Order: sequence, then C-alpha cells, then structure tokens
Amino acid sequence: MIEKEAPNQAAEGPQPVPPTVEMDAESDSAQADFAATVEALLVASDKPLTPQKLSQLGELGGVRNVRKAVDALNARYEQVGGAFRVAEIAGGYQIQTLPEYNDVVSRLVAARKEARLSQAAMETLAIVAYRQPVLRADIEAIRGVACGEVLRGLMEKSLARIAGRAEEIGRPLLYGTTRRFLEVFGLPGLADLPNVEQLRVPPPVEPSAEDVAPDDESPSEDDPSPEASPAAQADPPDGQEADPTPAP
Repeated sequence: MIEKEAPNQAAEGPQPVPPTVEMDAESDSAQADFAATVEALLVASDKPLTPQKLSQLGELGGVRNVRKAVDALNARYEQVGGAFRVAEIAGGYQIQTLPEYNDVVSRLVAARKEARLSQAAMETLAIVAYRQPVLRADIEAIRGVACGEVLRGLMEKSLARIAGRAEEIGRPLLYGTTRRFLEVFGLPGLADLPNVEQLRVPPPVEPSAEDVAPDDESPSEDDPSPEASPAAQADPPDGQEADPTPAP
C-alpha cells in the first residue's frame, strides 16, 4: 500500500510577524516616547517634579511608567558619558550635574550673580539699547539724574560700550550695547528688541456717559423746586389773625 505524501505545510512568501513581537516593538516605542517626555519636562522646570506631576503633565499613564522613563534616561546619560543625571530630590525628580563638575558650575553661578543689575542700571541700559548711539547727556535728560557711575558699571559688565563720538562741539562720547548684551537677554540682534508700543501700559478705560449714573436725580415737572414754591407759614395761635404782610 502506497502512503500518500503529506502536503507541504510551509507557506510560500514572507511569514507574518507574531503578535508578541509587534507588542514588544510598540512597548519599546512607547517607553522611548515616555523618556523623551519626562526629559523635556525636567529640562523646562526649575524645581523638582513629583512622579505624579510628571505622569499628569505628560499623560504617561501612571507613576510606574515615570520611574521606568527615569531609569532609561539615567542609563542613556551614563552610556554616553553625560555630565548630568536625573536625581531624586524631596520626593521629586530634577536634572542635576555630577559632583565632579561643581567647580565649573560654581564659576558660572558667580558670573550670573555679577551680571545682576539694579533698577537704575536696567533703566539706563534700556535707554542705551533703544536710543543707541546715544549721548550721556541725553540719557541723563531722560532719567533726570546723573548716570556716569551707572554707565561705568555697565561697561565693566561688558553690557555697554563707547560707540564713537558725536559730531558736536566737544565731540562727546556716544554709547551703545555689546554682543554680551545680546547674549544675556537672549536676542539674535538689536532688531529683535521688543517694540516700545508693546511695552507701553495701556491707559485705563474711562466709563462712557451712559455707564455713569447721575449723582442727583433731576426734579420732575410735578415737583416744584424749593425756590419756586411759596414759603410755608405756620398757623397763627388761637384768637390771633394772620399777618397779611409778607416776611422780608
């Protein structure tokens, strides 16, 4: 008896990918997206963010996914030799530099403290920025006070410079801003300064005549005014006639 050969079970063409593989791929993609989201939130925040807050803002689906994202970020930072890690601080997460870079970072912090400006320096620098090249006399005329020391301090911080001399009697100095000024205020160029009209505070809106209620209601025609009505006279006592002579 001849046995029949079993048909070839191998299907021709590419085999379909098992569902488990697709789920793993989707899971890896989701984890990468979660890690990128957590990283963006931590970079944009200046204070630690709790796992619950990160999950809520990033719509990450729970604290467990947040912790996995943090572990993935730290593993990637360590793999590429990054100078920072995601640290757990006061129940939240924050990106911090490694301790071996404290000396470098402290110099940056000290430089930022030196760059802090007083109110007088900010006002003077604003005039220089918008009116440059500008004379010291024009700056003092606008502010109403002497600004020699303030200008000297701005020049020491490399925020202002001598831009030339005016074609006037005595050839006074002209002042302008520096490249350091653009770096500190994050401006590509002077053309990107905010418009003065945008900085102007709008005047308060005055109510219209229809919105203002009159203080005193005008008398109606039926109610005579006190001046037009005759003076009221008291009734004379019993036994006396009223004096017909009007009172002066």
